Parts: sequence; C-alpha cells; structure tokens
Amino acid sequence: MNEIKKTVKTYILEEFLPGEDPAGLADETPLVSGGILDSMATLKMAAFLESKYGIQIEAHEMNTKNFNTIDSLASLVESKLGSK
Repeated sequence: MNEIKKTVKTYILEEFLPGEDPAGLADETPLVSGGILDSMATLKMAAFLESKYGIQIEAHEMNTKNFNTIDSLASLVESKLGSK
C-alpha cells in the first residue's frame, strides 16, 4: 500500500501541484474538498490509476469518499487489485 501511496502522491504533485513542497501534501490532505482535484482532475486521476494498475474504476466509485485523500485512493486501488 505504501508504494501505491507514493505513486499517487508523485502523480498529484507532478500533474496538479507543480512546484509545491512535497511535505505539504500528506496522505490525509483533502484533495477534492480541499480544491486540489476538481471534476476534470478526478477523471484524469482515475484514468492514470486504471492505466498504471490495470484496474477498472466505475463511475459511481469516483466520489469524494474514494478520491478525497491519498489514503482513500490507495485503499480503492488496493481493493481493486485484490478483486482481480
């Protein structure tokens, strides 16, 4: 799970927060409710995770519960990998 979190954090920093201090993005930093991920960024994040991990994220799973933190994103990926 730590490797997934690291990958997700790196992607967020490169794609949505270029130039930001990595220390400012914690595993529990609010991404959706904090304004880091908007609807387009959420779709981009889902596409990245699907491509990177070979998983399928359903439309109903692209919600604040699953996409609001690095922790919740990693849990979603982990659950998808476990059900393959």
